[in-house]
Amino acid sequence: MNDTAIQIRPATKADLPAVARLAAELVRLHHALNPARFFLTERIEEGYEWFLFTELARKESIILVAEQPGEEPDQHEILGYAWGRLEPRDWMELRDACGRLHEIFVNPAGRRLGVGKRLVEQIIEWLEARGAPRVILTSASNNEGAHRFFESFGFRQTMVEMTRERGSAGPTNTAPTSS
Repeated sequence: MNDTAIQIRPATKADLPAVARLAAELVRLHHALNPARFFLTERIEEGYEWFLFTELARKESIILVAEQPGEEPDQHEILGYAWGRLEPRDWMELRDACGRLHEIFVNPAGRRLGVGKRLVEQIIEWLEARGAPRVILTSASNNEGAHRFFESFGFRQTMVEMTRERGSAGPTNTAPTSS
């Protein structure tokens, strides 16, 4: 596959079925990593297609696709996508306004070709051009490959989400600890 032929461009409504299939793969990946934390629902593709359609209409949101041209002029394959959005200050997260890379996924055929790198670079560029003073993202805690990938762009860990399932055993030592 020739990576120079791969084009990164804003998604259109016509791209949404393919993007929704990739987004569903991302959901399934997260669910496989931690089924107690990440839910899996029926008709993921339909739900994502509807949701991403609403994001296309938001001026503070961008969905990019990595497209490989096919043999025929009207033929192409979406190899990956990234979705970013400008976010306002969030008092609950104690986070000032920022850009957020909400999702990125590259199908196996597009990996190791620089597709993910180009998607992240262009999302960052788009968000920063619109005034984002920083770009944040979240990543599954046990997805070490993703962490290394994001760190290569200068991302660093700032928060750690912790989850407790109902019925989990509590600590054996009840002495208070400082945080």
